[in-house]
Amino acid sequence: MKFNRLAAVAAALSMFGFMHTALAEDAPKAITIATEGAYAPWNFTNADGKLDGLEIDLANNLCERMKVKCTIIAQDWDGLIPALKVGKFDVIMAGMFITPKRLETIDFTQPYAIDPGGFAAAKDSELGKLGASAEKFKMDDEAATKAAIDKLKPLLKGKVVGVQAATAMLEFVKKYFGDTVEIREYKTTEQHDLDLAAGRIDAIFAQKTALAATLAKPEFANFTVAGPGFVGGLFGAGTGAGLRKEDTKLKQMLNDAISAAIADGTIKSISEKWVKTDVTPVK
Repeated sequence: MKFNRLAAVAAALSMFGFMHTALAEDAPKAITIATEGAYAPWNFTNADGKLDGLEIDLANNLCERMKVKCTIIAQDWDGLIPALKVGKFDVIMAGMFITPKRLETIDFTQPYAIDPGGFAAAKDSELGKLGASAEKFKMDDEAATKAAIDKLKPLLKGKVVGVQAATAMLEFVKKYFGDTVEIREYKTTEQHDLDLAAGRIDAIFAQKTALAATLAKPEFANFTVAGPGFVGGLFGAGTGAGLRKEDTKLKQMLNDAISAAIADGTIKSISEKWVKTDVTPVK
């Protein structure tokens, strides 16, 4: 009887060792990460054609932690999820919010950043006179959100607001300001920035980090972030890396690396390099 028990234990240990080896073998040795390459400071393309930005630095750091060889490529925003699903690449890192709608088709890591959405407008406009505010409203608090929206609506009535297509930002403007403003959709934020500078639209709505990058350019000296920021709700749990639902091992590896990068302050230092503020999620 004792022999049988020992044999059973030995068999169990052998099986555990086999499973551990199999999981290790399942771990990818190389992955391809896609980004938009047109959403500064998160990701953008330099004059020399190279990708740069907060998420490029973070992607390289995560790959080093995972001991995985990574290739980072650019992909148009509206093609990111379809291309991921057919296997063109393995991971999306493109300032993408983790929303219930997207979770229906792909999976996400834990968030590596949380950044509010907000407006930018000319300083001498009614909206611009509000100036930037550090106040943030969680859209899960419907009463507080409605009160903040109601204060902004009279300042935006009849105005033309630019926003990137196929984004949670667009859904926000449609839901809360669709009865107040004319919405103009753009393929990239760079395009609506150009129209704002040229006076073809009155305001833009984007993540506040992206607005800060835009307004740092000389041609936007007469523009400002205007009013409070908004988080949660339509913007989901924050910004994370998207991947296919079946890639559970890769998800685990990325989550471990993100947790370590949050814990040791790496994401904080990377975000402050690019946006002078900490967008790291609360641990």
